[in-house]
Amino acid sequence: MRQWIATIGLIILCSTAQVHAATVLVVGDSISAAFGLETQQGWVALLQERLQQRDDAFKVVNASISGDTTAGGLARFPDLLAQHQPDYVIIELGGNDGLRGLSLQHMAMNLTTMVQRAQDTEAQVLLLGMRLPGNYGRRYTEGFYNVYQDIAQQEDVPLVDFFLEGVAAVEGMMQADGVHPTQAAQARLLDNAWQGFEPLLR
Repeated sequence: MRQWIATIGLIILCSTAQVHAATVLVVGDSISAAFGLETQQGWVALLQERLQQRDDAFKVVNASISGDTTAGGLARFPDLLAQHQPDYVIIELGGNDGLRGLSLQHMAMNLTTMVQRAQDTEAQVLLLGMRLPGNYGRRYTEGFYNVYQDIAQQEDVPLVDFFLEGVAAVEGMMQADGVHPTQAAQARLLDNAWQGFEPLLR
């Protein structure tokens, strides 16, 4: 009888632990989808490992899709929020908008809507900023950069100023296409994201 009660208690305890496990939802493009690498080599998988090392009960969901834009991310976002009910949301989108020369106004609206919808669920949000090379013209590149700055300020969310800091244009850190980070760069990407994410855990 006592053994049976102990077993039931253990099941309840395990179930409670699962219920209270915090979920981190990462919505991004190829940078977060570990393009050209094994999924477990990417920075999002490394984030899961780092959280586990802290003895924290976290579940990291990587909903990143290579080639995705802010419009694509926004279209998927309501279902992702409903399905995973995240406590934290990391948004890494916009790079493909910029590389394709898409409307910065639409990009800003899409990202703002994503941030607001996540906040409506009481999730904490981290925005990962990007920059464009200078050959896109000063007006567009500065406008692109400012999209992230403006959203972070207006919506009061933390921002990693340039997610590819220490990676972009650094020898050995980019694949042959010059766009996607190598395996060697993933730890640096994690550190860059961690600067903005770790304070949310306090």
